[in-house]
Amino acid sequence: MTLSKITLIGAGSTVFAQNILGDILSHAEFADCTISLQDIDGDRLSTSAIVAKRICETLSLPEVKIETTMDRRNALKNADFVFLMMQVGGYRPATVIDFEIPKKFGLRQTIADTLGIGGIFRALRTIPVLKAICDEMTELCPTALLLNYVNPMAMNCWAVSELAPHIQMVGLCHSVQHTAQHLADCLGENINDIDYLSAGINHVAFFTKFSKRHRDGKVEDLYPRLQALAASGEVPEDDRVRFDMLKRFGYFVTESSEHFSEYVPWYIKRDHPHLLDELNIALDEYPRRCESRIASWHSLRQALEGSEPLAVCRSDEYAAGILHSMVSGQSRVIYGNVKNKGLITNLPNNCIVEVPCHVDRNGIQPIVMGHLPPELAAVMRLSINVQELAVQAALTGRKSYIYQSAMLDPHTAAELSADQIVTMVDEMILAHGTMLPRFV
Repeated sequence: MTLSKITLIGAGSTVFAQNILGDILSHAEFADCTISLQDIDGDRLSTSAIVAKRICETLSLPEVKIETTMDRRNALKNADFVFLMMQVGGYRPATVIDFEIPKKFGLRQTIADTLGIGGIFRALRTIPVLKAICDEMTELCPTALLLNYVNPMAMNCWAVSELAPHIQMVGLCHSVQHTAQHLADCLGENINDIDYLSAGINHVAFFTKFSKRHRDGKVEDLYPRLQALAASGEVPEDDRVRFDMLKRFGYFVTESSEHFSEYVPWYIKRDHPHLLDELNIALDEYPRRCESRIASWHSLRQALEGSEPLAVCRSDEYAAGILHSMVSGQSRVIYGNVKNKGLITNLPNNCIVEVPCHVDRNGIQPIVMGHLPPELAAVMRLSINVQELAVQAALTGRKSYIYQSAMLDPHTAAELSADQIVTMVDEMILAHGTMLPRFV
């Protein structure tokens, strides 16, 4: 396969675009590719273009062509790889609505981009845009690989798999590799000595294996040490939820404590506010991060567009490795979000699972994981129920599916009555206005 064009939709996410492009262009195989940057924000797009050109200068890549456009069709035409990295509705007004209206009803969230009422409405905003992108890809670049970084990961990938099953797609997250490094650090181990295996759904996957390879060839299961750490209580202050899950379910989950706390009904409780302090759960964490980033954007932009040399260091994102394997044939294993189709036998066939995948010139080849421990599959199905109905709401336009998705959401259902949920959903639909299609 010869790489000719890499398209970034939502390239105004400048820092993330910088990481992805730095990773890709640090491989010699991409020294003469075309990078097409697309966004609806012209100012941010121009900054991303400057950053892309500076990366090429740092890496001495004069043959790389950088093009920018606000026309998505132009960006997609003849693309070989398409990255999705946009946020439909932006922080204001969309994310603010996701937090402020539920808060009126006493429903508090931490991140609200994956599950919960915030995740549901983020999906409802995003899936119509994904449909348009899939239609355009079918016309303009039907053989391209779609690499999705947009949350809610599972809902978005599920919708694409229904809308355009002919499109090659993988959803990418960094929770598996980041958590593996985190656990190695907790145990004082070198990640290069660690073998691990994870399986599940995005943000609710668990390490089924976490072991150390000693120099004499002996393999040590590290779970007893992790369980001893959990029992001692001497765990990282910002990770008390996940270590509590380890004590109760026997396995470590891949997503951060602040994220995971809102995926289940046990940790954020109005009637038990002491849990927030005991488990160090930071409510409204995502809005705080957004406000901080917005406040610092001007100075960051000046630095990115400045005259100081721009360092290029490879990140641990999987994207560049996937492209490199498909171009060079070098085999590697990544963790990707793909349609289940029997990969995890005790989860629904049509859901999106996050599993190890072999990658080479033949593309993404998911690895069959078989039957997961039933207690872990049960926790995953709490999220899958919500995902399925939210996707159905987006695909059918039926408002009843929105109500039902929210009523089945573990955290929402633990805090609000059915009538409160319906009233809240109606208020959120009204507040979103034209950001949502019409539901009946």
